[in-house]
Amino acid sequence: MNARRSFTANGPRVAIVTDYLNQRGGAEWVVAVFHTMFPDAPVFTPILDRNNLWPELEGADIHVSWMQRLPALKRHFRKYFLLYPLAVEGFDLSSYDLVLSSSCAYGKGARAGQHAVHVCYCHTPARFVWDYESYVGRVNLHPAEKALLPPLIQVMKRWDLKTADRPHVYVANSQVVARRIQAYYGRSAGVIPPPVSCGRFRISSSLEPYFLIVARLIPYKRIDIAVDAFNRLQLPLYIVGDGPDRQALEKRAGTTIKFLGYQPDHEVARLLSECQALVFPGLEDFGITMVEANASGRPVVAYRGGGALDIVMDGKTGTFFDEQTADALAEAVIRLKNTRWDARLIREHALGFDVSVFRARMMGVLSQATGWNFEAPTARRSI
Repeated sequence: MNARRSFTANGPRVAIVTDYLNQRGGAEWVVAVFHTMFPDAPVFTPILDRNNLWPELEGADIHVSWMQRLPALKRHFRKYFLLYPLAVEGFDLSSYDLVLSSSCAYGKGARAGQHAVHVCYCHTPARFVWDYESYVGRVNLHPAEKALLPPLIQVMKRWDLKTADRPHVYVANSQVVARRIQAYYGRSAGVIPPPVSCGRFRISSSLEPYFLIVARLIPYKRIDIAVDAFNRLQLPLYIVGDGPDRQALEKRAGTTIKFLGYQPDHEVARLLSECQALVFPGLEDFGITMVEANASGRPVVAYRGGGALDIVMDGKTGTFFDEQTADALAEAVIRLKNTRWDARLIREHALGFDVSVFRARMMGVLSQATGWNFEAPTARRSI
């Protein structure tokens, strides 16, 4: 398809599509930034929890699917994974010139109109489909669920491949995701890192002795190896976040480790600015929290893989460890403690990921894909 075409004098009609809007994660944050770029564009999502929206989305025109009426949706939304493709495909997008999707699994499957352009910002091809063992294998499942899931995952994989060509353009959030898109879908993708609101973070004039983790407490985040490492080091570690692993991790933790649970954004910003370093033990497709720590002038201790390779400059903005073990992480923490860090250099590095940079780069991609000269409208809310 030749994507370069003319629109009406009033400009293209834009629709935003995403997997779901029931939590305040990185994919949902990208949707919020898309909304500030196109404040009149409706947002289509299979499910919605308004109590967990990013503030930037509170005034958005959000359309939900029939899935919104499913029982126990808030608690069991992941168990309905076979229904999301049907919900996304059911959205009527025929009157829009540009479909802009933010996808970790389902959004890329949206059906754009015959003459529309679909640009997909891909956080990753579905991890539970393509990396089943590492993503799901560590979850404590009932034996019946373990037996039933693999054939259902194969159903999802067939749909994922069938819909791989619906986007006309893919944009990946990191180099590792771009390589996955090429490997799984046979499609090339440019790379634009996710937007980070660097203006929310400041360099602190005083530091405290603690290290910090900010994460959902779920198995693939590998908080367990951080707990073991800091038990051995006997150094203070604060853990911000909640999740199904919290009780088990608290039992595993020694006296130097504190679980702070959910904290408001301003408190997370303070904790980041005053910590010795952010600890990032998991393998992530990007890892916005690492950039937020750098925007606060603080280094990162990260596993050498995934999106961390696009963020961390070893020895300048953080330090890597090469095996997801407590010993390897502990050695990296000791190296970090023995290194002098330049907070201003670290923050300068983070500014390259700022939301303003993301907007400008995405507008460039959209202009190239459509032939329309996009200029970012004034956002309804500043970020």
